[in-house]
Amino acid sequence: MARPPKESILDLTKHVDKKVRVRFQGGREVVGILKGYDPLVNIVLDETEEFLRDPDNPELLTDKTRSLGLTVCRGTSVMLVSPVEGMKQIDNPFK
Repeated sequence: MARPPKESILDLTKHVDKKVRVRFQGGREVVGILKGYDPLVNIVLDETEEFLRDPDNPELLTDKTRSLGLTVCRGTSVMLVSPVEGMKQIDNPFK
């Protein structure tokens, strides 16, 4: 008996060829142009830049970046995918 094909838990088609921000388990964050993805949320980004962490406080991201180029992001470590356009950072309401 054949299994039906797995459906993706995310529909990222409207974000293909646009800049997205990806956050991973462990706190790393990157920004790049979404080139492709699969049902397991493995993501291909181009012109990827990683935000570097503060050496004194690893939980804080700095404005410094490093260029990674074309990257493949493993879906099991992806926690968040959001478009860069229309996103803004707000203060933590729980502090």
